[in-house]
Amino acid sequence: MTATVVLPTALRGVAGGRGEVAVDASTVAQALDVLAGSLPQLERRVRDEQGVVRSNVMIFVGEVDIRELSGLATPLADGARVYLIPAVAGGVVSARWVPGPRPAAGPLKGGV
Repeated sequence: MTATVVLPTALRGVAGGRGEVAVDASTVAQALDVLAGSLPQLERRVRDEQGVVRSNVMIFVGEVDIRELSGLATPLADGARVYLIPAVAGGVVSARWVPGPRPAAGPLKGGV
């Protein structure tokens, strides 16, 4: 069965810039194994040394998270689209940030 693994922008740098990779696989695990053979840097971003999907990566077949299906054993129909979605984090929270409405604009007090 031929499936397409869709890579978000965050993973394309380790996939030679490709946004999609065609794989011949009948399960999600086989699809990841095919990717591991041709794109080892991508493999390290998706699975750990024991082959377990990293906690910051979600995998969908179509619109369904594989955790709601059969996990890595989820079968792939011909033409299936597998989406690898890494968690996105970042930003800095200021120590002075307080949730709630913003204060009215005006001069800063106390030289802060």
